Amino acid sequence: MDMNQYLDVFVDESREHLQAINEHMLKLENDPTDVAIVNDIFRSAHTLKGMSATMGFEDLASLTHQMENVLDAIRQSKIQVTDEVVDALFESVDHLEAMVESIIAGGDGKHDVDEIVRKLNVIETGEKPATVSNEQGQSNQGDGLDEFQRSILAQSFEQGLHPYTVKVTLEKTCILKAARVYMVFDVIEQLSEVIHTDPSVNELEEEKFDFSFSVTLVSEKNAEEIREKISKISEVEEVRVQNYEIDSSSSAKAEPAAAIELEKPEEKKADMKGKSETSSKKAQNNKTMRVNINRLDHLMNLFEELVIDRGRLEALSKQLNNSDLTDTVEHMTRLSSDLQDALLTMRMVPIDQVFNRFPRMIRSLAKDLGKKINLEISGGETELDRTVIDEIGDPLVHLLRNSVDHGIELPEKRTKAGKPEEGTISLVSYHSGNHIFIEIEDDGGGINREKVLEKAIENHIIDPAYAETMKDHEVYQLLFASGFSTADTVSDISGRGVGLDVVKSKIESLGGQIMVTSEPGQGTKFAIELPLTLSILSAMLITIGSETYAIPLSNIVESIVVPKKELMKAHNQLVVDFRGKVVPLLPLRDVLEVEGIPEEKSTYSVVVVRKGDQMAALIVDRFIGQQEIVLKPLGEYLSNVFAISGATILGDGKVSLILDCNDLIK
Repeated sequence: MDMNQYLDVFVDESREHLQAINEHMLKLENDPTDVAIVNDIFRSAHTLKGMSATMGFEDLASLTHQMENVLDAIRQSKIQVTDEVVDALFESVDHLEAMVESIIAGGDGKHDVDEIVRKLNVIETGEKPATVSNEQGQSNQGDGLDEFQRSILAQSFEQGLHPYTVKVTLEKTCILKAARVYMVFDVIEQLSEVIHTDPSVNELEEEKFDFSFSVTLVSEKNAEEIREKISKISEVEEVRVQNYEIDSSSSAKAEPAAAIELEKPEEKKADMKGKSETSSKKAQNNKTMRVNINRLDHLMNLFEELVIDRGRLEALSKQLNNSDLTDTVEHMTRLSSDLQDALLTMRMVPIDQVFNRFPRMIRSLAKDLGKKINLEISGGETELDRTVIDEIGDPLVHLLRNSVDHGIELPEKRTKAGKPEEGTISLVSYHSGNHIFIEIEDDGGGINREKVLEKAIENHIIDPAYAETMKDHEVYQLLFASGFSTADTVSDISGRGVGLDVVKSKIESLGGQIMVTSEPGQGTKFAIELPLTLSILSAMLITIGSETYAIPLSNIVESIVVPKKELMKAHNQLVVDFRGKVVPLLPLRDVLEVEGIPEEKSTYSVVVVRKGDQMAALIVDRFIGQQEIVLKPLGEYLSNVFAISGATILGDGKVSLILDCNDLIK
């Protein structure tokens, strides 16, 4: 059977189970006596093992089987949950994740797991009583089965199937032994599933055996029926069927089939049937399905074209002034708005897909740095566009690593400062309007203003005279300067000057912004503001000369008309008094080098835009109004054009450029 058709499902489900194991492992570390958590981990590992074995990824199946052994021993109170055990299980998950990533990249999932399997085996056998046989001991019984094949036999037995060893002896006069072997296997495969052969299949095909061979299999049939079917093949002298019994100590041995009690397996079979019926009912009630993101992207692209045509129809209905056409267009507008909401909702995914990987990361970092840190997460159910979700993970990793390394102090330092030994980092997300806010806050030492200024002067980012006049929030913005770091030593975690500048660039490329506040000795908070979606946005259309531009509403504070006489100059820069604040004026005609001579007027049309706590007033020729537009990228050739983030097609078919307010304010 070609298993490649199931590869996508295998990858998705493997990731889900590995994430579940990670989450439950963190819970188990905090509550080592909770058997329910161990059962949850065991179930995920067991399912992952079964899927891996089915897909033919033996290293994955082998490692998860060894994890099962340790988890089972914990369930039976033969092993205590210690730091060593938790670390080994986490290391196992790391190996499993590496193998899954290898499969995603087109590899075969092969990975050197000998060392971690040995560790798990030492943990398993080191805590068990000497009377209990371990898996390694089983492999020395001379039956030729490896531990993976034994696990399949044990699992089959639990499901109500019968494991057998069938020994077939051919007549001494048999000439075409390979042909008879083929006929035997043809019958066996109709009755059962072959687990192992002795000698190997290749040796049997090449007739590298005397006159007898054995087959280990699992079947629903009873031993006598299997023996009778094989005995009917000509030139078969003798058939012996023995039960491959799985006893309580998990060791396997062969006994005569007559001695087997078949009642218990039948009971188990009935039980499995009941479970199967229950799971079938659950499957029927499942209202969700997996959809490839590329299909949703294609659907969104089609809808974007529909939005452009909708704008065209709206413009035509105004020109023709036909009441029937106007009513129809208004109805279509309402329907397309509902369709837009439905499509955007389909693309929304909970942000906990990103958040879920952070507890494990914080645990590892805290352990490496000798710190005690509690990560509190809330708002994981907050939904965000899939495109944004895919991009926001790395910036959040940088900010959390920054909080762990620079923010939270060592336990002894916290104790001296009158704080609890364990530091707290909170990760919060919530909706507000058409934006999502993500806040990362720690209760560490805060930002050392003097140290930041000292490093900034040392790196020639600012001059000493200007440093003395800077306000706190301006100082904190220096952290986002390229190559800036306050770390005294370079480590794997920080100190290379790569991080916060990348974070800021990435967030701004997503149409968002980041702000930082800090209280010395109390902690630091990074606040990120992001748009819910990147493809369709509300914008104000303005004109400069004969050209039309779009300014995203998310950046606009207010649109105002300013009398020419109210304009002022400060440091050779035009400024305006906007609600008690002095805001610099930027004539967009000059900035964008639009051709033509501006019309002489006694007032200026001004759009006040914001980026963080900074504002600028943009002088335009005329306001057109608000409109929903489709953001189209300009492509690689025009990707670095100053102050332009993309383009859109208007209702009259003309292309309008979308202004990047971040660049304009800079």
